[in-house]
Amino acid sequence: MAKVIYPGTFDPITNGHIDIIKRAAELFDEVIVTVAKNPSKTCLFSIEERIQMLKESLKDFEKVRVDSFDGLVVDHAKQVGAVGIIRGLRAVSDFEYEFQMALMNRKLSSGITTIFLMPHEKYTYLNSTIIRNLAQFKSDVSDFVPQAVVRKLKEKFSH
Repeated sequence: MAKVIYPGTFDPITNGHIDIIKRAAELFDEVIVTVAKNPSKTCLFSIEERIQMLKESLKDFEKVRVDSFDGLVVDHAKQVGAVGIIRGLRAVSDFEYEFQMALMNRKLSSGITTIFLMPHEKYTYLNSTIIRNLAQFKSDVSDFVPQAVVRKLKEKFSH
């Protein structure tokens, strides 16, 4: 059974993330969407809130499950028995960082392969920071994120 992880902060998950998850689910037997506990990032949503939004947004994906981890991505991949790490590439600007991370992950664990997937072009400009900024100023983000996220963003910024 070929299992992969798709790690990220998902603060919040966007339709671009979901497009990558859908593509990965077409290629692998199981996709574990893994919420990273990244101490260098300040997140709008707690780990629990992000997991809840992911589970609600991905409930119709039979081959996908949601998890979280604290530590190195390759260690988590080994722990869950994954053969690879899915990474999304939206633009050339993503490539240099992702390439460095893929090489480091290969050095740390040669048995784990990094797989780069590109989202549909209609999502290439999307990222979680843009979504948070739009929502903060009460813009409609319903074209860019699942309904579970729309609701949570409205709750966060309703004050």
